[in-house]
Amino acid sequence: MSKEESRPHILVVEDSRDIREPLARYLREHFYRATTAADAASARKVMKGAAIDLVVLDIMMPGEDGLSLCRSIRETAQIPVILLTAKGEEVDRIIGLEMGADDYIAKPFSPRELIARIAAVLRRTQALPPRQKPPESARIRFGDWTLDTGQRELVGAEGVAIPLSSGEFRLLTALLERPKISLTRNQLLDLTKGRDAELFDRSIDNHVSRLRKKIEPDPKSPRYIKTVWGGGYIFAVEPETE
Repeated sequence: MSKEESRPHILVVEDSRDIREPLARYLREHFYRATTAADAASARKVMKGAAIDLVVLDIMMPGEDGLSLCRSIRETAQIPVILLTAKGEEVDRIIGLEMGADDYIAKPFSPRELIARIAAVLRRTQALPPRQKPPESARIRFGDWTLDTGQRELVGAEGVAIPLSSGEFRLLTALLERPKISLTRNQLLDLTKGRDAELFDRSIDNHVSRLRKKIEPDPKSPRYIKTVWGGGYIFAVEPETE
């Protein structure tokens, strides 16, 4: 791999050429590779043909908007996403984070701040433990439970589905994909895309408590989701994937 190829590859998806091209030049000046796309369709073509390390994505675009593209990226890949949002559009930022964006920055923004955010997101996501299971839809079994990741459904031994909130589903999936690996609360927040504390009912601990009540034979003495001394949790049983 050449020195150029070793640099992180950033995809800038922005319909305004006056923002898109100067930003790409700035990224290249700061030792990133940069590819641009003016809309969601062009961005999809780029991602099919190149390995992208992070997407800088404008929310407001003609045709398919950035929120829809963000959702699609999160469902099919683990590429980090930083949203570009209109100043003061809090609802869009929250929806974007709920759909799996890693960070956001409001326009007008300082290119230096965006560079700093890109570096922080790449450090954070690259430091996360890798999945031990593929991201595509699967049926993951542990004990008497089966998690259908395609249907987002947890099914018990008698075939009865147990409802999971979005946060509970993402947390359980993150744990199942990294069994027997100790994960800190901050890592779990990143893996569930829940760094905005309002998104997932205030805390990882609350979600763990609720999951334990649903899946553990004895929530006070958990078999599956165990607490790690010093902070964090571990999924203590090796699951099976169908």
